Amino acid sequence: MLRWNATRGGRRMRSPLRFRLDEHEYRVEEVLDQWYGPDHVFFKIRADDGGLYILRHETSVLEGGWELVSFREPRRG
Repeated sequence: MLRWNATRGGRRMRSPLRFRLDEHEYRVEEVLDQWYGPDHVFFKIRADDGGLYILRHETSVLEGGWELVSFREPRRG
């Protein structure tokens, strides 16, 4: 399950500050990219574990959910 905390962005889409996967909470270090689909907004982020995540937020309903779309582990070495 993905849960999130976000900034308030006024007219702009809120961007995630933290998110929780299962029992672990991650802090967003950097939003690397953001793009829009017909019913979703996507965020490519780097979390405090060094991993790259793509999160999708459903915008077609008022309380739209969040999903993890992609994850890449940090490079070692």
